[in-house]
Amino acid sequence: MKAAIITIGDEILLGQILDTNSQFIARELTNLGAETIEMRSVGDSRAEILNALENTLKTADTVIITGGLGPTKDDITKNALAEFFHTTLEFNPQVYKWLEELFAANPGRLNAYNKTQALLPKACVPLRNIKGTACGMWFEQDGKIVVSLPGVPFETEYLLPAEVLPRLKEKFTDLQLSYQIFTVYGIPEAELAMHLAAFEQTLPVDIKLAYLPSPGFVRLRLTAKGPAVEKLPVWTERLQQALNGLSFTQGEQPPEEIYARHLKLLGKSIACAESCTGGNIAHLITSVPGASAYFLGGIVAYANEVKINVLGVRAEDLQKYGAVSEAVAVQMAQGVRRITGADYAVSTTGVAGPDGGTPEKPVGTVWIAVAGPNGAEAKRFLFSRTRERTIGKASVTALEMLLKAVQNKRS
Repeated sequence: MKAAIITIGDEILLGQILDTNSQFIARELTNLGAETIEMRSVGDSRAEILNALENTLKTADTVIITGGLGPTKDDITKNALAEFFHTTLEFNPQVYKWLEELFAANPGRLNAYNKTQALLPKACVPLRNIKGTACGMWFEQDGKIVVSLPGVPFETEYLLPAEVLPRLKEKFTDLQLSYQIFTVYGIPEAELAMHLAAFEQTLPVDIKLAYLPSPGFVRLRLTAKGPAVEKLPVWTERLQQALNGLSFTQGEQPPEEIYARHLKLLGKSIACAESCTGGNIAHLITSVPGASAYFLGGIVAYANEVKINVLGVRAEDLQKYGAVSEAVAVQMAQGVRRITGADYAVSTTGVAGPDGGTPEKPVGTVWIAVAGPNGAEAKRFLFSRTRERTIGKASVTALEMLLKAVQNKRS
């Protein structure tokens, strides 16, 4: 099944909101085994909606639309769909009953505007929405399927798996698309591609390898379609062998979730002291539920005075070596470990940029140190001349170093 996604709303094109619906829908369709071939966003315009539908249906079997189903005059998706399918809007008693049930606790709120949500194109099958007033709509014509869903993300995130995906499974019984994700750490995309060049030369045409770089790591997606799905386990194993010697994990979890799972299992407490990463390491750690089981706390020591007075960094070492140095990184990690009582601690100090670099310490220079019961060690990195990328890479690398230290010295 080839699918297309259309999001409707001037607010998307104006940059006022982020379109998370397309990402969610595409991910769910992929898990179903469908292939998303197109995404597009259009404004609240009858002509744009009709044009988008006409063009996407030339190549897609299924089109999923979100947005424009509210009760106000600027929401015109229902009218456009009625025109496209050569039908009229009519009052649907079943949908009105759903609205009455939705407003049962506050019947006075079922006003004239909300009641218009029961007006639907005659040609559609209504899809009940228990999260809001706008129900979904399912259309079929000439072997093609069009589904219209509300633009509110949590309503789409309910309706798609509850009402849409089961119907698509019934219509398309031979969906075949599968993929495996690997996350490779500490190697740039171009170097990783060179490392995997021989592997890629052996790939059959119906199995694809894609590179998805992020600060600090590169995701690899190995995708198979149709009959090639049966061969995916063999090529997944071969990719694992090709990655031998590199630091990598398999699965779609973000790095912070992977680190969190391992750190929790190891049963050691951790802490962090951050300068150039500005609290991002602590944010990554605490973004995963259950972090309180092993994370004791963190200190953002941006100013030298805080490094000295809070973390106990020696003023003479700051004077002699500078804040971006091995000595300061080690003392920061040791200091936060002492203050919190953690088994292990990690620290960062560097030049995130865009200013502040020198020939000896250019922008992107970061020292990362890990301290534990058996001592401390630090490493120097040169990440990026872009501030955001340096912070991202340094944060992921710090977590990786911390995990390795706990694994190697857990006793």
